[in-house]
Amino acid sequence: MEMQSIRLVKGKERALQRRHPWIFSGAIHPKSPLCTEGDIVRVESSTGEFLAIGHYMAQNASIRIKILTYTDEILNEGWWASRLANAFNLRKSLGLVGNSSTTTYRLIYGEGDLLPGLIIDIYGSNAVIQCHTKGMHRELPVIASELDKLFEGQLATIFDKSGDVLHDDTENQYLKGSDTFAQVLENNVHFKVDWSIGQKTGFFIDQRDNRDWVGQFSKGKKVLNAFAYTGGFSMYALLNGAREVHSVDLSETACQLATENAELNGVADRHTAIASDVQQFLKTMDDDYDIVILDPPAFAKRRKAVHNAIQAYKRLNATAMKHMKPGSLLFTFSCSQNVSAQAFTDTLRAASIEVGRPVRILRELRQPFDHPENIYFPEGHYLKGLLLEVG
Repeated sequence: MEMQSIRLVKGKERALQRRHPWIFSGAIHPKSPLCTEGDIVRVESSTGEFLAIGHYMAQNASIRIKILTYTDEILNEGWWASRLANAFNLRKSLGLVGNSSTTTYRLIYGEGDLLPGLIIDIYGSNAVIQCHTKGMHRELPVIASELDKLFEGQLATIFDKSGDVLHDDTENQYLKGSDTFAQVLENNVHFKVDWSIGQKTGFFIDQRDNRDWVGQFSKGKKVLNAFAYTGGFSMYALLNGAREVHSVDLSETACQLATENAELNGVADRHTAIASDVQQFLKTMDDDYDIVILDPPAFAKRRKAVHNAIQAYKRLNATAMKHMKPGSLLFTFSCSQNVSAQAFTDTLRAASIEVGRPVRILRELRQPFDHPENIYFPEGHYLKGLLLEVG
């Protein structure tokens, strides 16, 4: 099928020339043809010069096109195979593919792997796919086929979980196998991952390095893991000698999985899972925690929500700081793409001023290297964190 050509307003091609992979609605020339969401389109300058090829988004979407390539080429099976192979080879060079001590990692990270709208996570011999755009979901058959080839047919399950993120009639589906969960290793820590009911693709792989940091400071400590989900930070703390860990999450299901993970790792005797609203728990929490971890869900999924998100981060961190004992450590995070690292730091400064405590930044924290950041796409640095000492 011949691609439609989308022409840009004069001067709006500059962002593309800087290789930012998004084209916003205001950049589209009003005389450009109307396209169907998911179409592959050719992008041209105001004078008709070729600029890029990308997936067309919804007519009412702020982001109208997500760029796949800046080369005038045919996006056939070979093209998709090459892109997937590049991502696979990067993870292999980083020591993740075939690693016996870490069997879970992110294989495809959207714009970071030049495949905007596509996420693929590996859980042992299982792959979970999430397509965040209709266009990427249309390519699912070739993506799944090439994925299976990369792993030489050894994948037991390929699960498409796009139904959770595409706001239409898309349903989650098995493309291969039928497993709903797996036991995986992350730095020799055991986790049960249930992709059928879990958040995102089933586990928050992006906190691997930061969980390791928590472990390094946990020996002999009492630890609070707030927004614990299935207890990732908790397991690292316990296996590194924490004397007691409390995992707090609103979800009863998450707390049950955290308990199962503690049993898997043989540390259940020092672990307690508490189903509670975190903000309410922090208001009356014990004042003897040596380490507090705050890893909330994204408070700002859209730019319009940034102000409210910053206020929520401020309230959350101020409440925790107010009750922390002198000299304790706070690992605090934001996974809101629309909240910059500087804005997050400024928010924590405001929280510190509000409670009147001396606070020192010990380390900046971020996502691991299987979540590579496209240098032309600063929004790819979505996970921001700070390790603080609260005096």
